[in-house]
Amino acid sequence: MLLVIDVGNTNTVIGVYQRKELRCHWRVATNRQMTVDENGILLSSLITRARLPISQLKDAIVACVVPPIHPVLDETLRKYFEMRVWFVGPGMKTGIPILMDNPPEVGADRIANAVGAYHQVRQKLIVVDFGTATTFDCVSDKGEYLGGIIAPGLQISAEALFQSASKLPRVELERPRTVIGKNTIESMQSGIIFGYTEMVDGIVRRIKSTLGEDTRVIATGGLAPLVAEESSQIDAVDEYLTLSGLRIIYELNYGKKKPNQ
Repeated sequence: MLLVIDVGNTNTVIGVYQRKELRCHWRVATNRQMTVDENGILLSSLITRARLPISQLKDAIVACVVPPIHPVLDETLRKYFEMRVWFVGPGMKTGIPILMDNPPEVGADRIANAVGAYHQVRQKLIVVDFGTATTFDCVSDKGEYLGGIIAPGLQISAEALFQSASKLPRVELERPRTVIGKNTIESMQSGIIFGYTEMVDGIVRRIKSTLGEDTRVIATGGLAPLVAEESSQIDAVDEYLTLSGLRIIYELNYGKKKPNQ
């Protein structure tokens, strides 16, 4: 079995694969202050409660965009589970040529998304990842990573409104009954949800004007279902696309012949 971990700025998503089957998955808050031992206890608890045999977890692959967590997580997996650990980064085979001015600056999670999505559809596509930031990653028909767009995330946008307008309350991120709010909360929800959806759809339309109208659009991330329900441009939602991409990258590099480490 393979442990896959996507460490984001807000949340960390963890999964266990048995071959190509995602057996279990968890979403936890990213905590930069957790020690090696605290991380070990958390992971052990999750795996044990899922009734998975820890002894069969030999390898782990990680996408981490929070540098301080990298060494702590690496030590955790080696100390507590005696795993071989790989972090997605320069030098790894991805099967996706990165056509950027500076390829190493592209986030590991964005590469994993592109890999996972292209292996699904095998055509030009846009991956919209609703995380701390909302990212739009573009892949060509040939499976080339063309570049992308980074925008403030939905939660960040909402928090800016709450903090900057002192009389406005903090509201749940959910669809209001109608577009025209009948109270302050519904008015805010309408502006946040529908306004953000229009931003996403507008950017996708602009990308399609370059790539073509037949470009496939796949959304991922914790808030993807909320926006996709209102979007006219998103074709599919895969909340665990990043984990799938990590599994594929692992197989490309280490799946057949695993190096000693």
